[in-house]
Amino acid sequence: MNAQSIGECAGVVWRLLYGDKRRWEYKEIKAATGLSNRDLNAAIGWLAREGKIQFINLPDREEALYIELNLYIG
Repeated sequence: MNAQSIGECAGVVWRLLYGDKRRWEYKEIKAATGLSNRDLNAAIGWLAREGKIQFINLPDREEALYIELNLYIG
């Protein structure tokens, strides 16, 4: 794993989230992208560092991690 492959995985996740404006659970992203846990975690970290996604933990679902795309138009 290197910066190039992490960036490519981040691109896969970005395109998925960009195409569908909703909250995604981690397991849904994993299934839709086919990425391994390691690659998906690295991609999420990359996108989070760039401020392109946000995480939402809902009080009624302790185990759920929702991920939304941050999209700025302007």
